[in-house]
Amino acid sequence: MRNHVFILGELNVDIILKGKDVVPEWNREKLLDSFDIVLGSSSAITASGLAGLGLNVHLVSVVGDDQFGHFCIEQLQQRGVDTRYITIDKTMKTGATVSLSTEKDRAFLTYMGAIPHLTVDHLPKDLFEQAAHIHFGSYYLQEDMREHWLEVFKQAQAANISTSFDTGWDIHGKWYAEQISELMEHTSLFIPSEDELMEIYAVADLEDAIGKLPSKHHIVAVKCGSKGAVLIDKDGNQTWGKPFPVTPIDTTGAGDSFNAGLIYRYLQGSNKEEMLRFACACGAMATLRIGGASAAPSEQEVQAFMEESK
Repeated sequence: MRNHVFILGELNVDIILKGKDVVPEWNREKLLDSFDIVLGSSSAITASGLAGLGLNVHLVSVVGDDQFGHFCIEQLQQRGVDTRYITIDKTMKTGATVSLSTEKDRAFLTYMGAIPHLTVDHLPKDLFEQAAHIHFGSYYLQEDMREHWLEVFKQAQAANISTSFDTGWDIHGKWYAEQISELMEHTSLFIPSEDELMEIYAVADLEDAIGKLPSKHHIVAVKCGSKGAVLIDKDGNQTWGKPFPVTPIDTTGAGDSFNAGLIYRYLQGSNKEEMLRFACACGAMATLRIGGASAAPSEQEVQAFMEESK
């Protein structure tokens, strides 16, 4: 029986520097409010969120044989994520991201290390026999998998396995609109941010970006920060999810926590409004903790948060 969620993705630590003014200046020193080293990466945060909600989650990834790599694996195990398919490669260093975080936004500085080096050879041989759902994050950072995602998702679709992906930001500015559009036709849930979707289709307005979605797309859920999120179904109908009023501590990983909530409700067969409200709640709750993967809430905790916010 297929009842496992597989996250195919990157792994790194997040070094979170938090303060009111975290923008560096040459030859100047500034003081910070806090410093934390936590489990990072879009894929790990989504995996942790889904495990916290009670699903059987496997992470397929690559790390170096170093302190950060073993830290990532230990942290995932503590969160209930199955790590048997994580490869430890002695020739690489584990990736690391410095997150400059304020209450309103954050900026990232990333050392790639092993991040781009997941390949099809790392995927479990029986992936399509085990998986009920397959997700990947960071389309642009996972360079060695980019040309293979379409075939993986086509095989998943043929095996009646639902799929989802998130793009992240393209640091090289290429955006791969044609490839993203083609992949979308074989994707159950496409989950970009508003800024990412506008960059993919080279427009300055969200409605214009939505208008450029491929005609054969399935569900697209666009994360719009403090404005909430909008879900576009396969017929082009839009449903808006309202944001939850919170005072953020750290916004790192909020979008990936939204991903987890959306995937969870999708797998439960929830309607569009329920999917969005639950996902927005997961995203909001993530801003109330340091690091998106720390203390991922249970379904009961998300429900309680939603009730308190009415």
